Amino acid sequence: IAVASFMGYLKGKSSLMLYEKFPELKYKYRNREFWCRGYYVDTAGKNAKKIQEYIQRQYEQDKAGEQLTMPNF
Repeated sequence: IAVASFMGYLKGKSSLMLYEKFPELKYKYRNREFWCRGYYVDTAGKNAKKIQEYIQRQYEQDKAGEQLTMPNF
């Protein structure tokens, strides 16, 4: 199985499971956009610094995205 196929399946199924268990998430994440579009795959331990940088960038993008949304009205 290709990595892209596996990641698509994993992200799709896990988001459905989360929405089923926590229905209120449907209102927070429009159009069921729970996960970001991309993903990062690398050999474990090989590039720990790059993985940390990737996670930090994702965190910063998520934080910026939250700041751009309108408050709960």
